[in-house]
Amino acid sequence: MLAYIARRLLLMIPTILGIMLISFVIIQFAPGGPVERIIAQLQGQDTGATSRISGGGGDFSGGGQGQPGGGGGADATSSRYRGAQGLDPQFIQQLETQFGFDRPAHERFLKMIWDYARFDFGKSYFRDISVLELIQEKLPVSISLGLWMTLLSYAISVPLGIRKAVRDGSSFDTWTSAVVIIGYAIPGFLFAILLIVLFAGGSFWQFFPLRGLTSDNWEQLSLFGKIVDYFWHLALPITAMALGAFATSTLLTKNSFLDEIRKQYVITARMKGLSEGQVLYGHVFRNAMLIVVAGFPGAFIGAFFAGSLLIETIFSLDGLGLLSFESIVNRDYPVVFANLYIFSLLGLVVNLVSDLTYTWIDPRIDFETREA
Repeated sequence: MLAYIARRLLLMIPTILGIMLISFVIIQFAPGGPVERIIAQLQGQDTGATSRISGGGGDFSGGGQGQPGGGGGADATSSRYRGAQGLDPQFIQQLETQFGFDRPAHERFLKMIWDYARFDFGKSYFRDISVLELIQEKLPVSISLGLWMTLLSYAISVPLGIRKAVRDGSSFDTWTSAVVIIGYAIPGFLFAILLIVLFAGGSFWQFFPLRGLTSDNWEQLSLFGKIVDYFWHLALPITAMALGAFATSTLLTKNSFLDEIRKQYVITARMKGLSEGQVLYGHVFRNAMLIVVAGFPGAFIGAFFAGSLLIETIFSLDGLGLLSFESIVNRDYPVVFANLYIFSLLGLVVNLVSDLTYTWIDPRIDFETREA
């Protein structure tokens, strides 16, 4: 098993390099950039994602030193930016140097990888704060949404899936399946808007707060008051996110239990006189829950990093989803690539943890033997 883990860890290196390289290449051809955003701000036309005019197929981020004519290429430099007319070409070159675009693309990529290998993510282009501190600042919101949504969806899907398997084909199984499918089909952001209209002062009642993770008087509250206030703010966003999240887990749980219930060892256990509860939870549960439990780390990471952007925007929750989106729009490349690197690395680690969870739940599974 140690050899398998070592191989998986080593495979993460080329995988991360491939992800970062492909993303870096795509960025080189994406319109706009931090230099153009500064120019747009100076011209009073900042849109957060301005476009680019390439000079002879060149990239705006190709670096001032790479321009034909050496130091005499200042006019050519300014011509590569839409809206740069009237600005000092030397000022444009200073911007390129400030953002590191005065060096060739391959040098910038290699430096980025070397820095990221040491978890040095630099500073944000447009915020006076390091990228790591910025991510840590947004982390509590994303952890809250991802953790509680995953726990809530599992708390609903596992008992419901077991019940549906035991009563397979009954009216209960039929109408609960309809409810699950309808819930899965409703977009979370639409349900979030409905919750705001109904319960957050939209048109009817105002039982829940509309923005933030805590109240303004958080520091003055007692421990119990802080807990209540915390979940009071999370109630609507978690409900909106969890609406369709438990559908897949519910059906997966049901099918896993149905598959195990029909096996010979279950029939034998019943013939020995064991009660239905002893058969179900003493024999079937561990085998049937293998796939569901092993998928928990991946489900948490999926909820942690994906699907929360619209919910964070609607409920004014400043988390990683909103940070990533704003960074992409504003071409804040250090934040964009740092998020990509961290998310990709965590995803690879979680996949390994999921595989190890399989072997922990069922020791009969041996990935090392299967690879051989």
